[in-house]
Amino acid sequence: MDDPEGTYDVTQPEPSALIESLRAFGYSLETAIADLVDNSIAAKAKNVWIRFEWKGSDSYISLKDDGEGMTESSIISAMRPGSQSPLKERSLKDLGRFGLGLKTASFSQCRRLTVVSKVNNGEIVKRCWDLDYVKIKKEWRLLKLIEPEPLTVINDTISVQGTIVIWEKMDRVSGNHRADDEKAYKRFLEGAEKVKQHLEMVFHRFLDYPNSLKIWINGRMITSWDPFMKSERATQELPVEKLLCDGKNLVITPYVLPHQSKVSTESHKIGSGPRGWNAQQGFYVYRNERLLVGGDWLSLGFQKEEHYKLARIQVDLPNSMDGEWQIDVKKSRAKIPGYLKSDFKRIAVLTRNNAVDIYRHRGKVVSRKHAQDFVFMWEQKTRHGKFFYSINREHPLVQQAYKNGVKIDLDALFSILEESIPVSHILVTNVGEPDKFSTPFENAPPEILQSVLLSSFSALLNTGVEEGEAKRRLLAMDPFSLFPDVVEVCLNEFLKDKK
Repeated sequence: MDDPEGTYDVTQPEPSALIESLRAFGYSLETAIADLVDNSIAAKAKNVWIRFEWKGSDSYISLKDDGEGMTESSIISAMRPGSQSPLKERSLKDLGRFGLGLKTASFSQCRRLTVVSKVNNGEIVKRCWDLDYVKIKKEWRLLKLIEPEPLTVINDTISVQGTIVIWEKMDRVSGNHRADDEKAYKRFLEGAEKVKQHLEMVFHRFLDYPNSLKIWINGRMITSWDPFMKSERATQELPVEKLLCDGKNLVITPYVLPHQSKVSTESHKIGSGPRGWNAQQGFYVYRNERLLVGGDWLSLGFQKEEHYKLARIQVDLPNSMDGEWQIDVKKSRAKIPGYLKSDFKRIAVLTRNNAVDIYRHRGKVVSRKHAQDFVFMWEQKTRHGKFFYSINREHPLVQQAYKNGVKIDLDALFSILEESIPVSHILVTNVGEPDKFSTPFENAPPEILQSVLLSSFSALLNTGVEEGEAKRRLLAMDPFSLFPDVVEVCLNEFLKDKK
């Protein structure tokens, strides 16, 4: 029943003002294009072709797919802002949410959005939003007659079925620069590279399927980037956990990635991802296998610190949890519901602890009966509330040195070494160039390692330890734990010659 006239006002939003507001949703170029790819996946596309065409202020970006395409009525609906309510129940495989993605993503980057589409055995249909035209006419006029002809502009067509999205007047991408502006052209290419890396990460699970989605950028097919390095044997998958959220299962799979000494230089470089090892640690939240958040501790109070960089945790959500997780329009942010925070914190602590063990022990999984069995040359201690490092005076080699030398001289030497560790320099170098640190005895002649090993073995024997026990202790001693084969061969030969 209608309310009586005079009891309400109809306040239609001013078109240009509202559209300009829609442009400020905070999309980057890469998140905007990812939103368009979502639509292609929803349309069951097998291929997505993206083109970056530089022509200065006349540059354009186009995205073409071979999905199901749209009829005239469906293209009008798709071009309508707010074409789908977020409250509406959707297909379990739907990647959308607000019915705003195509428009807000496009308007965030350009002032002219054209969509051309064709269903199988249908006619080509097209519509265009020109924000400057809307501003002049002050009406929501969706253009049917588009000049110049968009398919002529991009020199492309749709043969059987599919959709083409074209961005022109890209004030947020190419601006008003001339075509011969080298710096602007370089930024344009850098933007294309960022898009490539982002799509490789966000859609990596789609790209990995048999007969999978293929995405092409300027004619080159992109490859997937797996944050969890599942193809590496040294990657550790921790126990999977299923948490009940609103009557549905939420699946969490923690991973601890390999220490760089356990993978090739190329694999380690790839594993660093678009933002680098430190920035990529944390939770990876997926909705319907599409990545929403890539590497974040989700406000649980953890910092992204160097020694936790090997911790990455996969979280799988169905799209029915969008409201509880506060998924935003850009599909780039999520928030853990309050009642799940304690579980997520527990899983994060477990994964981080495992990651720091691998980081500190250089990937070596050490078998030992007791924690105290592992012998380090250096010990971390606290003095007046601050950390410092001291030489382990109980180390067999240190004990042997005390036995054969002058204690007061050795104490002075050890103290100088301990107090002059270049901690600040090490920290700065480790942050800037973490891969430049050599591993123990890296590229050193084999006889140096063997000499230190035999000296340590002799030192243990001199304390009354039996040969078998001495060997076991060396296998649990830093840095010999990294070279179990050398320990076995070298000590066996030593004992054989001794007999």
